[in-house]
Amino acid sequence: METPVNRVVIVGGGTAGWLAACLVAARADPLADPPISVTLIESPDVPTIGVGEGTWPTMRRTLETIGIGEAEFLLACDASFKQGSRFGGWLTGAADDYYLHPFTPPAGGDPRDLIAAWQREPGARPFADAVSAQPAICARDLASRQRAMPDYAGVLNYAYHLDAAKLAALLAKHGRERLGVRHIRDHVVSVERADDGDIAAVRTRDTGAVAGDLFVDCSGLAALLIGDVFDIGFIDRSGELFNDRALAVQVQVAAGSAIASQTNATAHAAGWIWDIGLPTRRGVGCVYSSRHASDDQAATTLEAYLHNAGFADVPTFRRLSFTSGHREKFWERNCLAIGLSAGFLEPLEASAIVMIELSLNTLLDNFPVTREVMPIHAARFNALFRYRWDRVVEFLKLHYILSRRDEPYWRDHRDPATIPARLADLLTVWRYQPPSTADFPAIDEIFPAASYQYVLYGMDFAPPTARAVRAGPPVGLASVEQRSRSLAASLPTNRSYLDALRTASFPAAMEPIS
Repeated sequence: METPVNRVVIVGGGTAGWLAACLVAARADPLADPPISVTLIESPDVPTIGVGEGTWPTMRRTLETIGIGEAEFLLACDASFKQGSRFGGWLTGAADDYYLHPFTPPAGGDPRDLIAAWQREPGARPFADAVSAQPAICARDLASRQRAMPDYAGVLNYAYHLDAAKLAALLAKHGRERLGVRHIRDHVVSVERADDGDIAAVRTRDTGAVAGDLFVDCSGLAALLIGDVFDIGFIDRSGELFNDRALAVQVQVAAGSAIASQTNATAHAAGWIWDIGLPTRRGVGCVYSSRHASDDQAATTLEAYLHNAGFADVPTFRRLSFTSGHREKFWERNCLAIGLSAGFLEPLEASAIVMIELSLNTLLDNFPVTREVMPIHAARFNALFRYRWDRVVEFLKLHYILSRRDEPYWRDHRDPATIPARLADLLTVWRYQPPSTADFPAIDEIFPAASYQYVLYGMDFAPPTARAVRAGPPVGLASVEQRSRSLAASLPTNRSYLDALRTASFPAAMEPIS
């Protein structure tokens, strides 16, 4: 006897829950017999964290798959274009200490030849500036596309900054009205188990039992199913990534002000500050380690940053506590944890939403048609995502161990005992050759070799000076400069692009988005 999997029940809303509902519903085969049904249960009283404002370029494909137009998304979510991350003060803390990790990879060619061409250049141009046109575009606050282009197309690779609460609201409306998602606003009060240990149904206070075949736990840090029901353990990664606190605030910006093309991450004595520009406001937050700074010290640091940025009246900060880590397993029996229920790492490099997207795509690319094959899919999923969480930890740690700052926080990060063994080995290899695909063999690496190159050489890691074997003919970088000039002359600013989009959609007024 085969037991079909056709009833998907999602516990929890927010970004994770509604991305799950919309993607499952959008990708379900309408001719399947029986068809897949999607039910989302959302507590009316539990607020979402709602400070995740950075995405990866994967979000473009996600939105397109769901069926939301780009202009609709930009307007509904008060969104702007993100083309990378700018790191200030991470190496020495000096005023001229900064580098960019852009989304567009370096110019084509073997990385060994690319590094050699960069080293042959006269002067001391930053690595990213030499090998990619994107830093020149970000420096001018320019958009990554022109309005006449098709949705989700650009001349440079890009993602978005957005209002996370508005994204969840847009996805909820789209899921209910266009994709047929059943939405239950109710409290989960208990879970009913089948004889074999599976979840048979979740029982709600007012609606009663909601039965399903596959349950997706998007209940956030509460982890109602993966944690409370199945008691899957949590792997604490705070021995490698020390930050466990954040202060967050949203400050309004003046009409017509510039909108940055990148997330700005500015280091301080015990952590770093994020600064994300949207059309109507900036989301700013101070991430820190409670072992190295008190809440009051962090608040003082954030206040000083905001005052230096020109904000005289600072709203009340929202305080968040977290532990960097993830579950031992993410898929247990007929329950899959996605989002905060699966794990959380500090928001450096904006990995939270992309892990949701990757989890859902992995599920849907290999959807368990019957319950009998689910253990095989679960084992494969667990192995893949343990690999991915490990790679994220390594990449985030890289940003810290290359620093030369002398505060206790930064010295502790350089302690060899806190550095993952695989990363330590790679750093030794990279003394003699740049990061390459040989170092990251998975088909869908979460961070490619190019990302490591941008961080390494942005933070003054010594590039290899000798090569045992030549990779190919000499590489020239003049084409990068030509492309930078051409794009700078043809692309609009983020502000002009987004204001024109809003004027075209609401010609009677140009009022701020509430």
